[in-house]
Amino acid sequence: MKRILEDINNRSFRNAYVLYGQEAYLQKQYRDKLVSAVLGEGDAMNFWHVQGKDYSIPQLIDFAETMPFFAERRVIVMEGTGVLKSGGEELANYFTQPCETTTWILVESDCDKRSKLFKAADKAGLCVEFGVQDEATLKKWILGMLKKEGKQITGQTLECFLEKTGTDMNIIRLELEKLLCYTLDKPVIERDDVEAVCITRITSHIFDMVDAIGVRDQTKALALYNELQALREPPIRILFLIGRHMNILLQIKDLKKRGADNKTMAGKIGVPPFAVNKYLKQAGLYKTSQLKCALERCIQADEAIKTGTLQDKMSVELLIFELTTEPVK
Repeated sequence: MKRILEDINNRSFRNAYVLYGQEAYLQKQYRDKLVSAVLGEGDAMNFWHVQGKDYSIPQLIDFAETMPFFAERRVIVMEGTGVLKSGGEELANYFTQPCETTTWILVESDCDKRSKLFKAADKAGLCVEFGVQDEATLKKWILGMLKKEGKQITGQTLECFLEKTGTDMNIIRLELEKLLCYTLDKPVIERDDVEAVCITRITSHIFDMVDAIGVRDQTKALALYNELQALREPPIRILFLIGRHMNILLQIKDLKKRGADNKTMAGKIGVPPFAVNKYLKQAGLYKTSQLKCALERCIQADEAIKTGTLQDKMSVELLIFELTTEPVK
C-alpha cells in the first residue's frame, strides 16, 4: 500500500496494479485513489471499468492501445472478473509488452499467485495484498474517525463494538456511522449505545448459543437457534457454524496447553486476535473429550440431513437438545 501511495505522490504510474485480498474496503479506497490520481475527476473518455464475467480481452486491449484523448494516460479497471484465477493467458501475453500510456488495475478477492497472469502483472507493475487488518490497526482507524467527530470511547466499549462488527472495515464504517448518529449530542460513546444500534452478527449468536450449550441452558440455546432462523439463516449453515465453532474451541484448548500466546493462536486458527480471550473463556466450559464428542455429533447430524433421515431443522434441534441434556464424556 505504501508503494501505491509513493507512485501517486511521485506521479510515476505503472502499467499494471493488482489489488487482491479479503479486505474489500481498502481495495476500493486504493482503487479510487489510483484512478483519481491518474485521470483526475470526470475523465470518462480515457476510462473503462468492467465487472464480473461480461468482458472481452481483445476489446480491452484495443482500448489500451489507443492513444489517450487529451490526457497523459488511460485507465482500465477489471473488478471481480476471476481472470487472476483462470483464463488470463491472453492478458498475460499482452503484459509482456503493454502500452506505456495505459494503466491496468485488477481488483480481486482471490487469485492464483502461480498463474501466468499474476506473474506477468507483477513484472509489469505492482501486486498488493489487502488482507484482514489486525486489531491494533482497526482500533487506531476507528479512534481516528471518532476523533474527527469529537467523540471518545473506552477500551472496553471499543472491544464490544469490534466483537459485534468483526474485522470487515466496510461493516465497521457503516456501523460507526449509525453509532455517531445515535450519539449525536454525547461526547462519549458507551457500551449501551453500541448494544442499542449495532448489528449482532450471526457469529455472535453462535457464540451465545455455544455458551448456552456449555452451561446446559437448553431453553436459551434453542431460543437462539430460533432467532437465527428468524434471521433467515439456513439450518444447514447453522450446523456448519456450530461445528466450526466447536473445532475452534478444540484447537484453542490444545494450543493453550502447548503454551501458545494469543497472537500465535489467532494466526494458526484464523480468528481475530481480539476474539482469542473470548474463545479461551468459552473453551474452559468444556473438556477436550466433550468438544470431540460434540464435533462427532455435528458430523452425524449433517449425515442425517444429507441422507434424508431427518429434516434439516429437526436435525439441528435434536443436536442442540442432545448437547444440552445428555452427559457428554
